[in-house]
Amino acid sequence: MENAIASPSGVAARIAARTAAERRRPDYASEVTALIEAARKVIDASGTAAKARVADIVTVAGLSNDAFYRHFPSKDALVAALIEDGVERVAAALARRMAKEPTAEGKIRQWLDAALSQTDETQAASTSAILSNSANLNTGFPTGDHSAKRPLAELLHEPFAMLGSSTCELDAELVTHAVYGRVSGHLRAGSRPTPDEAERLLRFCVSTALDGGPSV
Repeated sequence: MENAIASPSGVAARIAARTAAERRRPDYASEVTALIEAARKVIDASGTAAKARVADIVTVAGLSNDAFYRHFPSKDALVAALIEDGVERVAAALARRMAKEPTAEGKIRQWLDAALSQTDETQAASTSAILSNSANLNTGFPTGDHSAKRPLAELLHEPFAMLGSSTCELDAELVTHAVYGRVSGHLRAGSRPTPDEAERLLRFCVSTALDGGPSV
């Protein structure tokens, strides 16, 4: 069925726990999960041609407006949760791929490939549709605000440490913002990075980690 409920993600579980604590009620995870999944379906279906309505989302979720506003003060809040949920899913899958790479450069290349894949036609269309549904996130591609990017930046800590960086957290944050800034530019232009640009970005990522090593 279209509104079958998936297993709660980390984002859904956190939002549900917050609502439960505020209302002194038991688990709301299934409601939050249903709303996030419904938003994803409605936005993917409408693309950038039309903005999704709360009424459409709750209908697909099989819930009421009251259920929606129990967890989200606005549609923007749901879109932010949808982006955060997507980032966590991508980060979890990417972590498994990076773990299979024995070298630091191999891990970084996997990370970079995942970032640049956001400019692929299908993924770009999905991301643009999500951002077009929020008045507050249209400059935050593809992961909303800085805190939403954290799971992606954290994946670079290990390979940067392998390269000798003594400031892994800072280096990873700088690289994440720089790379996703380029991705954002390509999205706005409807373009994709060339192989030369991809290699240049890889060298940038690696050199940033190397430059973060202890000074002599």
